Amino acid sequence: MKILVTGAAGFIGSHAAERLSKMGFEVVGVDNFSDYYSLSLKRLNEKALSAKDIDVLDLDLRKPKDVNTLSTDFEFIIHFAAQPGISASSSFEDYFTNNFLATKNLIDFSLKNKNLKHFINIGTSSIYGLEATFPESVAPKPASHYGITKLAAEQLVLSASRNKKLSASSLRLYSVYGPRERPEKLYTKLIACGFKNETFPLFSGSEKHLRSFTYVGDIVDGIVKAVERYQKIDGEIINLGTEVEHTTQEGIATVEKILGRKIELSIVEKRPGDQWRTKAVIDKAKKLLDYNPQTTLTEGLEQQVKWYKTNFID
Repeated sequence: MKILVTGAAGFIGSHAAERLSKMGFEVVGVDNFSDYYSLSLKRLNEKALSAKDIDVLDLDLRKPKDVNTLSTDFEFIIHFAAQPGISASSSFEDYFTNNFLATKNLIDFSLKNKNLKHFINIGTSSIYGLEATFPESVAPKPASHYGITKLAAEQLVLSASRNKKLSASSLRLYSVYGPRERPEKLYTKLIACGFKNETFPLFSGSEKHLRSFTYVGDIVDGIVKAVERYQKIDGEIINLGTEVEHTTQEGIATVEKILGRKIELSIVEKRPGDQWRTKAVIDKAKKLLDYNPQTTLTEGLEQQVKWYKTNFID
């Protein structure tokens, strides 16, 4: 079966593309290779996929003419591509065009795929708002341009399902970490500072933030199960993450223990819209997907440190 993975050169998308290819699916990836962060990491991911015969096409989903160059014989579409995170350098237009408009274009393209079985939208716990500790039935209260536009994109996809145009679902992911994590994210940046003996900038008060830090492999497990059980999840929103919570300070301490060194911290101004607590409620994922994340924070961070050493330490 043929699967389109958008954002395939990114962190989670590249892992999902690899896993699905290994399972025997024909995977086609697309990515716009934006300069939101260093392109060298995306190119590194692209190289890893290419070594496994997975092509990543350089296309911009914001441009219908780019989207329409794709073949229309996909049976599954998994939509990772987005303007990620909370960043002062990203404008509302960046979030709107990459998250909402691009999703609208992809839905229009999906309708041309006559053999399409299911469209999986990749959402985020940021949709819930400053506290993400709820089941999927709770009304979301996003507090950032990222969360607002991801919610709007999610509703576009689910609207297509409600109107019987597509079989579709949305997976809301929680605090994903692991090999290939973006360079500005907590653990990649923390590990880099540890190896380079640089000071890590810690947002004021964030050491007390609680997170469902979820290993990327466990997230991909859930995505694969969604593909396998697509007939059960049309129209559904499903949380994917671990039920185990850790503070940011516990995460820092775990990295320090793995590296065997202390990391100097400097306190910087907190970010508006940053979540203070995430705790994945995954009863629905357990029921519909038999989802059961197992990787501990220490196990996952050991893999991330190993990846960083292999790719960035001489």
